[in-house]
Amino acid sequence: MTAQTLGEVPPGCRRRLLDHYGSSVEPWLRAAPSLLAEAAERWKLSLECYHDAGHASAVALATALDGTSVILKAWFEPLRYRHEIAALTMWAGGPTVDVIEAADDLSVAALELVGGRPGGAAPLGRERQMVAAAIQELHSLGRRRPRRELPDLADFRQDVVVPRIRQRLQSLDLGSRRTVVAEACEGLPALREDPTRTTVLHADLYRANVISDGGGHPRLIDPLPLVGDAAFDWAFWTVYYDLEREAADRLATAARISRIPVQEITPWCRALAVDGFLYYWEVDDPALPKIEKVLSSLMASAPESER
Repeated sequence: MTAQTLGEVPPGCRRRLLDHYGSSVEPWLRAAPSLLAEAAERWKLSLECYHDAGHASAVALATALDGTSVILKAWFEPLRYRHEIAALTMWAGGPTVDVIEAADDLSVAALELVGGRPGGAAPLGRERQMVAAAIQELHSLGRRRPRRELPDLADFRQDVVVPRIRQRLQSLDLGSRRTVVAEACEGLPALREDPTRTTVLHADLYRANVISDGGGHPRLIDPLPLVGDAAFDWAFWTVYYDLEREAADRLATAARISRIPVQEITPWCRALAVDGFLYYWEVDDPALPKIEKVLSSLMASAPESER
């Protein structure tokens, strides 16, 4: 008997995955409803509706026999599925989401529904301080429970980030922006990791990946986990959590909560900002002026010896 499906994935999900992966994702998009349905049948869940969110997965709401609501998530990339489930399992009990069931053969998992609804509950105040505390807690768990099957930050930096920055720097016509971008790129070889700060990193700390539980406390979801220096996560949060405001305040909070000096987080901020600037320039992203402002601010704060 064929399991009941929710039908085609929502248009927003389809568009985002095509933008992210290209046409190679088309067969999976057609198969995703059946993958979710098979997982639901296996775990005795009733599918309710799609939740149209996420850039690398299809997400649905489902209900267990006892009436508990859960999130069903299907990943296009099996490796991304394995890494995310490994990190979430390692962080169990921390400020993230619990893994209830996982099907390696389907790359589908049933996850805790945070805050009683898709997207979470309303947050409490003092957002910056509370999110920083959550990041610090994840890092503490990551240091106590290392997962070596996760990708390494050093390899990611050398094999992915630095080559794509250099390729874009060579191929893009940056006009008057080339000087500040070139100055930012000069700092790439000087990036160093402190092995005493090695932990499991979330590595994708956009605001969209922070939701609130029923008590209004932050949960960090949808990681792209890496193993490496905690300074990377603090820099990512500083630069990308909100491109329009509070970057300087986030950097100060990051240094205070993590006890990593500002001057050791800032080089990672510049590397991440220049990587993002070049990507936004290449795809003509509307956020380009915002990331340019962040990058310019970071370069203006650099000591003369770092330029």
